[in-house]
Amino acid sequence: MALSLAPAPRTCVRRTTLDNGLKILVQEVHTAPLVSVWCWYGVGSGDEVPGLTGVSHWVEHMNFKGTTNIPREQMKGIVERFGGMWNGYTWIDQTTYLETAGSAALEQMLFIEAERMSNALYEPAECESERTVIISELQGGENDPDQFLDIEVTASAFRAHPYRHPTIGWIEDLRSMTRDDLYGHYRRFYIPNNATLVVAGDVDADEVFRAAARHFGSIPAGPVPARLRVKEPPQVGERRVLIEREGTTGYLKMVFHAPAATEPDFFPMLVLDAVMTGAKGVNLWSSFSGAPPQRKARLYTRLVEGGLASMVSGALLPTRDAFLYSLSFTALEGIALGSLEAAALEAVEQLRDGGVDPAEMARAKRQLQARLVFENDSVTNIAHQLGYFETVVGPEFFPSLQKRIDAVTPEQVWDVARRRFGSTTRTTGWFKPVSDGESASPASLIEAVG
Repeated sequence: MALSLAPAPRTCVRRTTLDNGLKILVQEVHTAPLVSVWCWYGVGSGDEVPGLTGVSHWVEHMNFKGTTNIPREQMKGIVERFGGMWNGYTWIDQTTYLETAGSAALEQMLFIEAERMSNALYEPAECESERTVIISELQGGENDPDQFLDIEVTASAFRAHPYRHPTIGWIEDLRSMTRDDLYGHYRRFYIPNNATLVVAGDVDADEVFRAAARHFGSIPAGPVPARLRVKEPPQVGERRVLIEREGTTGYLKMVFHAPAATEPDFFPMLVLDAVMTGAKGVNLWSSFSGAPPQRKARLYTRLVEGGLASMVSGALLPTRDAFLYSLSFTALEGIALGSLEAAALEAVEQLRDGGVDPAEMARAKRQLQARLVFENDSVTNIAHQLGYFETVVGPEFFPSLQKRIDAVTPEQVWDVARRRFGSTTRTTGWFKPVSDGESASPASLIEAVG
């Protein structure tokens, strides 16, 4: 039996905006008695300044600590009584919260998000307790060589743009931030006219609009936050990061400056990544939860099947401003990082010099089409995609994803590879493991040419 890649039929997206500026998107999906509610805010680590890095992520944590009308110990139980789940995350352009449960829980989920928007408590003792939790989270990440290398390479790839800061923040900022810093950030950005409410599932759109108006309509709008957007100066030479620490495994990372989601280069580069490392899709919530199809991806066949690396991955995600395209490699035991880097660069240069063939293009597009379908396989994923693209790049972008991928030509892929994969736009990082007793650098050595 042939596999159909058509998404399950559902109604069109309905939208409205309340008088206070809250945007509401509803997607009716009547395949199961479930509903997913996401509340999105246009704020992330890309809006932070030195001294306050990590504040958006910390604020997200605080908004699970109780509100005026929901004691902390009851917040999670409200959703769990309906057999549901809840969560949230922060990244560079957005912060979001979600609940997915049976359709009967819609009112309770809207109540939670309205309370979170306007009545979070920020009790001083809770703020101090969470400081310890977040610093421990940061230090745990630093103990992961691949994650630590990613933070250092990203910070080196940017000179000016706040995308250079890790979403969790820098340690000294986390130690010095106050409860007033957190609450001020919350009050500045958690306003209805900086938010989008998305509901997907077994609901009636008109009823959702009426319920949302009851829960959110009385929350006053606030001054629209000024966007901290800095144009990154062009990179004029390769930058390198070397981290030497105790460990057993070597890691290599190469990043190149990538286009924003709205730039013409984005979709050719998305196809290019599918050719090189396998299609991942564009869902920050679920795209990286499983292994991509890599059996015929260029870097996989060259490095993994070639016995140089145990893992190869690529990452290109839709962002408001120009971010990074990352290539990550885990060296096999006994393989020098220099040898791994030379082989990876050779594979990149072959693509840069020769482009892609029609069979590669067709396979990459099929894989991306399948990923887009799988990324809409649940009401949770549907609601995520609607809210993510509405918040990061604006309306009408998400429905056009497949059409834009289909329109990519081999010539466009080759052109973007030639322009964006040069040595002057590359930042390369090594995590070089050293054994106990060898000299190791306390953190990293950064060699910057450009």
